[in-house]
Amino acid sequence: MKAFARWLLDLFLRFTRTLDWPLLLALLALMGVGLAVLYSAGNENPRLVMAQGARYLVGLGALWVLSQVSPTQLRSVTPLIFAVSLLPLVAVLFIGQGKHGNHWINLGVFYFQPSEVLKLSLPMMMAWYLHQERLPPRIGTVLIAGAIVAIPTLLILLQPDFGTAMLVAASGTFALYLAGLGWRWLAAAGAGALAVLSLAFFAPIEWFWMLRPYQQNRILTFRNPENDPLGDGWNIIQSKIAIGSGSWTGQGWGEGTQSHLDYLPEHTTDFIFAVLAEEFGWLGVALVLALYLFVVGRCLWIASEARDTYSRLLAGALGLAFSVYVIVNGSMISGLLPVVGVPMPLLSYGGTAAVSLLAGLGVVMAVRERR
Repeated sequence: MKAFARWLLDLFLRFTRTLDWPLLLALLALMGVGLAVLYSAGNENPRLVMAQGARYLVGLGALWVLSQVSPTQLRSVTPLIFAVSLLPLVAVLFIGQGKHGNHWINLGVFYFQPSEVLKLSLPMMMAWYLHQERLPPRIGTVLIAGAIVAIPTLLILLQPDFGTAMLVAASGTFALYLAGLGWRWLAAAGAGALAVLSLAFFAPIEWFWMLRPYQQNRILTFRNPENDPLGDGWNIIQSKIAIGSGSWTGQGWGEGTQSHLDYLPEHTTDFIFAVLAEEFGWLGVALVLALYLFVVGRCLWIASEARDTYSRLLAGALGLAFSVYVIVNGSMISGLLPVVGVPMPLLSYGGTAAVSLLAGLGVVMAVRERR
């Protein structure tokens, strides 16, 4: 009996040897919180929780598989992976579906969002390219890297999906930053971001003629949601009410009025973090943010111990990109940024985003195993 137990333990250790347990436990905790909040936000519908749990299992399977692949092997096939990931990004423009554009491909069994795959394949491609170049990058390297980022970003903007396009662009740009991008480039990027934010605040809406009407309305709502409290401003106003009503300890699990009385829109997807704030209060929010901070910090620590440029840039870019998703969604639901439809990682209901995110963290674990 002891020999059999020892054999099982040895099999388990060999099966999980490539997993980074601190990182995995933090992810499991986030998924557990996500399922609990989803159960409440979804009017205690067990089917919703089971469907999301199944997606988590698929994502964990992808995480385990990719943690077994050495970064050297991954680097050798990166250009092919990047090229293949662009194909559905083109196809979705012609056969895609969505409320405001073409974002999803109906595969019969589930809906597939091609742009989510680029959150992994683009950092891989950037790390592959920069691995071969002299660092810190010079102007020619920066321009070519910028073109690599621009191709998928423009394709996603054509859907149109501004929020995801910016997140994908950020995931690729972080690799360039970690490669030692000069402070002049960073200053120019910061000035450009500040200029865009200033335009969103102060420029006449006629200046945004290239945007669709619903996108223009999002800018106007961002400036002053109280101008149309029963229309475009409804979402963010109800979200703020939910966050504020949670106070320190929350109203209790399943007791949130904003979501259960259907005041809060998209309460299982984009605004699920507002449900968390209402039911678990600032203490619950602080706990979840601490878990997110640990995941990002762990990725950066693993990147710092990587033995080659490709692994270091890829792990670091994936960790920093993870932080951007949290910051954008948290700012969006609290009115600090326009509503752009960015989900909260591992909390919002959805399959493609969860699977692609867990797959990316599987790559980070592979880097750690071969540090």
